[in-house]
Amino acid sequence: MYIHGLQKMTLLDFPGRVACTVFLAGCNLRCPFCHNSELIPMTAEPIMDDKELIEFLKKRKGLLDGVAFTGGEPLMTPGVSDLFARIRDLGYPIKLDTNGCFPDRLRSVVDAGLIEYVAMDIKNSPERYAETSGLPKLDLAPIRESVHFLLDNFVDYEFRTTVVNELHHEDDFVTIGEWIDGAKQYYLQAFKDRDSVIFEGFSAPSETQMSRFAQIVRPHVGKVEIRGL
Repeated sequence: MYIHGLQKMTLLDFPGRVACTVFLAGCNLRCPFCHNSELIPMTAEPIMDDKELIEFLKKRKGLLDGVAFTGGEPLMTPGVSDLFARIRDLGYPIKLDTNGCFPDRLRSVVDAGLIEYVAMDIKNSPERYAETSGLPKLDLAPIRESVHFLLDNFVDYEFRTTVVNELHHEDDFVTIGEWIDGAKQYYLQAFKDRDSVIFEGFSAPSETQMSRFAQIVRPHVGKVEIRGL
């Protein structure tokens, strides 16, 4: 099994922990504003294999107290649950970033006690999900199932939306708030332009707009915050 990126230390990716972030290649979505577009194909260039990652983590015991997995979509990687188990055996809690398209796999790793924290993307309101994910024929049913699973509080979690000026409007956040009603935490992340995005021409909303979007969702969620401003 191959690893396609490693941030050796972060204070941001795993709430409350000093962690490293592991990047896995492969994603079933084609979000036009994606920052990690080089990780979309499963054939992306690896930087190490799973054995090298385990050796790195052994050496970092006492310095790190968590491992965050992102991508791509980590749950697409064959054998990822076995890697999670090996990392848990080292004593590291694991955070998983996911797009929610694989609810059975999500449920499996949570039920097995392999994941301590899940961050699930909410790309947009259901009506605009296909446009925002870059897949005109996207089936929303699996994503809805993952949302419902997390709302049942089997694992600590957050929902989050990367907010793009050209793709998100006030009405979308009215619908998102209703969709995730009762959620623990929801974060709005301002889009940041990079050379690696799939399509150019996107921009971040203003701070005033972001605050307004957060205000719309706040009655439905225990904690709503803004990142990236």
